[in-house]
This record gives sequence, C-alpha cells and structure tokens, in this order.
Amino acid sequence: MISVPENLPDDPELLKQLLAKMLSRVGFLEEENALLRQRLFGRKSEQTADPATPQLALFNEAESVIEPIDEAAEEEAVAPTQRRGKRKPLPADLPRIEVIHELSEHELTCACGCRKHAIGEEVSEQLEIVPMQIRVIKHVRKVYGCRACEIAPVTADKPAQLIEKSMASPSVLAMLLTTKYVDGLPLHRFEKVLGRQGIDILRQTLARWVIQCGEHLQPLLNLMRDRLLESRIIHCDETRVQVLKEPDREPSSQSWMWVQTGGPPDKPVILFDYSTSRAQEVPTRLLDGYRGYVMTDDYAGYNALGAQVEVERLGCWAHARRKFIGAQNVQPKGKTGRADIALNLISKLYGIERDFKTSGDAERKVGRHEHSLPVLAQLKIWIEKTQPHVTAQNALGKAITYLANNWSKLERYVEEGYLPIDNNSAERAIRPFVIGRKNWLFSDTPKGATASAQLYSLVETAKANGQEPYAWLPLASSTEDYETLLPWNCSPVSHS
Repeated sequence: MISVPENLPDDPELLKQLLAKMLSRVGFLEEENALLRQRLFGRKSEQTADPATPQLALFNEAESVIEPIDEAAEEEAVAPTQRRGKRKPLPADLPRIEVIHELSEHELTCACGCRKHAIGEEVSEQLEIVPMQIRVIKHVRKVYGCRACEIAPVTADKPAQLIEKSMASPSVLAMLLTTKYVDGLPLHRFEKVLGRQGIDILRQTLARWVIQCGEHLQPLLNLMRDRLLESRIIHCDETRVQVLKEPDREPSSQSWMWVQTGGPPDKPVILFDYSTSRAQEVPTRLLDGYRGYVMTDDYAGYNALGAQVEVERLGCWAHARRKFIGAQNVQPKGKTGRADIALNLISKLYGIERDFKTSGDAERKVGRHEHSLPVLAQLKIWIEKTQPHVTAQNALGKAITYLANNWSKLERYVEEGYLPIDNNSAERAIRPFVIGRKNWLFSDTPKGATASAQLYSLVETAKANGQEPYAWLPLASSTEDYETLLPWNCSPVSHS
C-alpha cells in the first residue's frame, strides 16, 4: 500500500524526493507482482542452458497427442523433415510365450491344386501384463520326536523373515515399499488395491510394516553412509515435510528432509535424513568426520559445515542463474536488459562444461583454466561495474547481490576437473521425494518420517546403481549379508 501524505511539502526539492520514492516503490511493487504471476501461471521449470532444448509437458501427456497414432505405421516418417524414432525392442530377459499362427486347412490348398508349404515367417512382439496374482504361502513345519527316548521334539526351521511372525512375505514387503517409495502411491491407496482382491489389511498395519523394514535395514544404510563419506564431493539439499504427530509441536509445523548424494564415481549413494530442524547442527552431524568438497546452495545452515577444517564449500551456478532468469522475466517484453548480459556469460560457462562433458578430470581442469577462467573474470568485472548502479531491492539487484556474496564459492569449481558446476545432482535426488509428497502430503508420526527417509535412501541408491528396486530390496537377516547386498556389489537384477 502506498500512502500519500495529506500535506505535501512546499519545497520543490523535497517534493521531488518524495515523488522519486513513490515511483521507486511503484516499480518495486510492479516487479513483485510480475514475479508472483510468473510463479503462479508461468513455466514451472527454468529454460535449460541450451535454449533450443524444449520444455517437457510433464502433466499434459495424453492431451499433447493431437491426432491419433497409427501403430502399424509408427516407424514410418511422420513429416518430410522429421522422422519418428524406431520402436524400442522389449527387454530380452522378459519371459516369452510363442503363439504360432498358421493357415487353415482349406487355405493351404493353392489355386493350382497343389499344397502350400511354409517358406518363412514374420515375427512381431506384443507386450502383455498379467494382473496381480495374490496367493497364500502356507508354511508347514514338521515336528520330529524320538519314540525310543524322552528327548524334546524338534521343529523344522523355516527361512528367516524380514518381519518375524508377520503375514507379510518378502514379495509383499517389496511390493509395498516399491509402490510407496518408487511409484508414490500412498498407503491408503495400496490398502484399496488389496481390498479389491478381497484382502483386508489396514493402512496402520501397512505403516507398521514400513517402519519395521526401515529399522531392520538400518545396518545397510550405515554401510552406505560410510561409502558416502569416502566421496571427494558431496551434494546437499533439503526440503520441507509435514509431520502431524510430532511431540510438543503443532500439526502444521514444518520439518525437514535432508538429502546427501555422493560416493565413489562407480558407487553412487543417495541418503535421506529426517529432522525437525533446519539448523546448521543437522548437516554438521550428518557429515561428521567428512573431509572434502561440499556442494550446496547459499543457505546459511551449511556455514558451520563449510567452516570445518578440510571441508571446502562450493556454490551452485544453477541457483545464481535462476535469479537472473527471474530478473529477465520482469524486463520489458522485447527489450534486452542487464540480466541478459549475465545470463549470456553464465550460458558460456555451461557451454564449456558441455564441451568437456566426456573428457577426463585432468583434461576438464585444463579446459576450465583455459576457457572458463576468462569468462569468470569478465563476469566479475561486470558485477563490480553494475552493482553500484542497481538497487538491491529489485530482482536484478538481488541476483547481482547473490552473485557477489557467493562469488568465492561459485568460482571454486574450476580448481579440479571432478568438481561440479552446480548442485543439480542433489536436486535430482530429492525430486522423487517431492513428487511423492504431492500424493501422500504428510507423515503421520516421526517414526513414519524416519522410515520414509530410510527407504527413500534404499530405493534411490538402488536406482542410481542400475538396480530394479522391487527385485533388489534386500531381505538379509545378518550383518554379513548386508555387505553383499550393497547395490554396487550385486549384478543388475533381471525383470524375469
């Protein structure tokens, strides 16, 4: 709200200053309104570094097909200048049922009177899905006794179970965890899926199974954290999560899910951790004893971690770029502004990264020193010249201030060829949790939130190492088994 004084000053100079303040305030409010409209109604993801890359219509899949597709002609050209890619073959490890199609007896007689003979065959494949089959495994444990003496009877053992004395078999638990933590299906919907098959299992029981699985598999997560702390670089990020029954807190209170990604290059690890706090003690505790580079955004909660001896903090160029995109969005349409200058230089930095994407660390380091350092120097000079002439309150001023305040962390990625330019690895890792949260909305209890962190860690690390979570989810019962069940110690499990 802009208030106009009832008694305007008579002094022309004071009146001029008042008018300038009011115009500045109007400009600020117009910019804030434009940014808000962009967030509400504009594109929900920023344009990639390559302007030619189209944005995917994530939630408009069916509607995006304007005309029906003729599947028989799917491999033919769809336009003179554009060809449809060939259909991807179905996985070779899927079981196959061969159905032979032959001519009827009367069709085997040729018009000339002779009998036709098979001279070849045409083969095509069609995917078939068998509906979920539910059955009961009845464990019959024989009891043995000796008729010649009074030694106590002996009962035959049955295989160790992930949850002892539970009706849930390993396959049921694997399906439950996969549907919730890979496919984002809330427990109440899985409860209905079972109900349609005549199986009545309350969601409270399903939730208890989930929590017990997370607790049982904690030793495996401990091994994964050991591998994470061996990383040269760890990415960190955090996102909100609501827990309804947190002791001494309102149901509307915000808690946090923290994610860390890293591990040796051939053994990627993704770990989630639940906490009621977003304070700096959390990342310091999670990465206790770590020595190496940490990639984060500019959130101050990571400052204590970055201040530790032998911990080097990196800045995220993707975050810096987004702020200039925000400034670009509020520029007059059709006009080039200062935000475009910064975005052009940042795009050059990303272009250099693409050029050396397949290079080794040593070659990439040399390439960065030869090509990226001059661009960084040019961008820094531009910041120093431009910052005094913009207000820190508008979108451009905020973007430039962010760049200036984080410059020492942002430019450090050129120190080594293996260092990343941004924190996109952590943002990609946390995305499945964010998508799942849109379905289940909140966790009921702290134990449930902790179990979610544990199980997201397992399935996302499995996926990162080429494992199908449903087939891989470990069912070990001893510590010795956990080492062998680390995702990188297993061959990718087949779909059959």
